[in-house]
Amino acid sequence: MKVNKIKALIVDDESAARDVLENLIVRGSNSIEIVGKCANVTEAVDKIKELTPAVVFLDVQMPNYAGYEIVDFFDEINFEIIFVTAYDQYAIKAFELSAVDYLVKPINRQRLNEAIQKLEVRVDQKGAIKNYELLRDTMKGKELGKIVISELGNKRIIQLSEIIAIEGKGAYSWLFLQDKKSLLVSKNLKHFESVLPENDVFFRSHKSWIINLDLIQEVNKGKGEILLSESVTARLSKYRLTEFYEATKAVNL
Repeated sequence: MKVNKIKALIVDDESAARDVLENLIVRGSNSIEIVGKCANVTEAVDKIKELTPAVVFLDVQMPNYAGYEIVDFFDEINFEIIFVTAYDQYAIKAFELSAVDYLVKPINRQRLNEAIQKLEVRVDQKGAIKNYELLRDTMKGKELGKIVISELGNKRIIQLSEIIAIEGKGAYSWLFLQDKKSLLVSKNLKHFESVLPENDVFFRSHKSWIINLDLIQEVNKGKGEILLSESVTARLSKYRLTEFYEATKAVNL
């Protein structure tokens, strides 16, 4: 499984210092990806907006603007900061700004590893909070009309109206979506049956299928098939016929 790395930006007015820190990070951690290096705060502001790093390794003393002044350029700080400084007294400033940690030059490899470990914990906690918020939104699907699913380690929000049908394939499921899109998800059909809102739109037509009743085009009782939008053909179990016809009355079919 692919693990998402923590994107990092290095900001220091000295080229050699930027290279040394990059080398130490690359050699000491496989969880960090250096996406850019900047020589000053104003350049860093542009790069942060462009590259959206999760963490900025930020030198404190630089021309024009001190490193900690970077917070004045953003309405919201949605990245972590690890200060890098030649002067230990800036540690107080780091804590005032809720930085993950601070490193004193010359950088000690052990201290760098400790800072990265703190960063990983902070990022994991933020990820857990985000996942909770997405789960909360999923559980509120009746009102929001959307569902949150995992896709290649990321979260994707799908409008319920996009879902034509879901076919179970053991521990996985195929989602058939509008515009002839399909998506393989590492969740079984029972998972989707439990998280989809109970709004009479989705129906378990077969042990392997959940269908969107609003998108039915045709029913072939003899073949046990349901033709839906985008030419998706789902199965209809003979044991579910009575429930199916009761359910279709609710959507005026």
